[in-house]
Amino acid sequence: MSARALMIQGTGSDVGKSLLVAGLARVFTRRGLKVRPFKPQNMSNNAAVTADGGEIGRAQALQARAARIAPSVHMNPVLLKPQSEIGAQVVVQGKVLGTAKARDYQAMKPKLLGAVLESFGRLAAEADLVLVEGAGSASEVNLRAADIANMGFARAADVPVVLVGDIDRGGVIASLVGTKAVIDPADAAMIVGFIANRFRGDPSLFDDGMKTIARHTGWRALGLVPFFEAAHRLPAEDALGLPGRSVGTADRTRIVVLAYPRIANFDDFDPLRLEPDVDLVFVRPGEPLPGDVSLVVLPGSKATIADLAALRQAGWDIDLRAHLRRGGHVLGICGGYQMLGRKISDPHGIEGPPATVEGLGLLDIETVLEGDKVLVEITGETVSEGVPFKGYEMHIGRTTDSPRPLLRLCNGQHDGAVSADGHIAGCYIHGLLADDRQRRHWLQRIGTQASTFSYESEIDTTLDLLADHVERHVDCDLLLELAREPRLRG
Repeated sequence: MSARALMIQGTGSDVGKSLLVAGLARVFTRRGLKVRPFKPQNMSNNAAVTADGGEIGRAQALQARAARIAPSVHMNPVLLKPQSEIGAQVVVQGKVLGTAKARDYQAMKPKLLGAVLESFGRLAAEADLVLVEGAGSASEVNLRAADIANMGFARAADVPVVLVGDIDRGGVIASLVGTKAVIDPADAAMIVGFIANRFRGDPSLFDDGMKTIARHTGWRALGLVPFFEAAHRLPAEDALGLPGRSVGTADRTRIVVLAYPRIANFDDFDPLRLEPDVDLVFVRPGEPLPGDVSLVVLPGSKATIADLAALRQAGWDIDLRAHLRRGGHVLGICGGYQMLGRKISDPHGIEGPPATVEGLGLLDIETVLEGDKVLVEITGETVSEGVPFKGYEMHIGRTTDSPRPLLRLCNGQHDGAVSADGHIAGCYIHGLLADDRQRRHWLQRIGTQASTFSYESEIDTTLDLLADHVERHVDCDLLLELAREPRLRG
């Protein structure tokens, strides 16, 4: 193993770790290094399909893109996909291992460390530099004993750590110094420096703050990073990144996404946020559907039956029918597609207690949640207009064929359904709207002029801007010096 490695940990969730790793991946890739991103354990219902037939967190797929390589299951060997307040689906090296409640998962973690270290070793064998991202907070000492995501991994693989604090939320001095105060001294010794992220204003005003943190911790100050204004143009990792309610404008077409409690793969709709003539709104439980909506989207779900119940409890089923009476359009993706049918059955309790429930009855389909999980990249075209697409499937469930399918897949099979009047449609394909051809087609269907920008090019351009931003404000030369060859325990 000749690769060097460096781990980016945070004082808390959503302090910007994922974005910093993506920026650094592009920085060092542009310098000619073979870079691999790695996150031992991720918790997110935003996942990506890999070419090797598995799934990983969406953030690691973006980091792989920043490093200009294809994503692999080994970049995120343990992925937790929450299904309830206390339990999650456990995905190991891309494949579903089972489900576990939070307390049971704590007991599982030591057994998963072997898979984590194996995946890390595979990446290190093919790289010059492995950039490791921690999860949540480095100071969760109550979970330290079985940790595989932060210091547990850093110690097991002997990887030096850079600690990131978020100055935008306030209290960054206390959060960084406090981390040093509460963690084990041997863990604190793994930390080689710190970064204060998301600064706004005159950076000279925080010179003393950086010196104070360095004096109290003994760690090197590696950078004060200003807020990256273009961050909203990149996919967010989890529901913490869902945009707030938009104020909207009269001359823009409003599209609503129903943000039910277990929303999954909501990055499907990021391309719509970048359309200049679209006002994209995520409506949360307790909020009614606005009356001036052109398209309502039912997104994917990690617990379809439970989220369908939440949809009804919010009164959105009534709002949907009113929306359709006004001539509006409805689109369901994956779990949202299943909800639009007549019935959903989960006989084996895959996503929750075994149950059979009535769907919304807006499409002539029925779904049974059974069989192996489908994880595949796919191409095809719309049946009626022949508009091509590229996307991916990620679902459990078999849906009866519709008499009016929406899509024709490259393998000759059909997918999805569309109502007789064309106002209601659904399918299993994620990433549909990231395809410029499909996005323009859907916007034209609801009477909106789509722009000519390329979403994929926009992502790549933004990653370059992020790398420029990080390189200006972080001592990347020193980071490279601080990275060292890992030594896997045992």
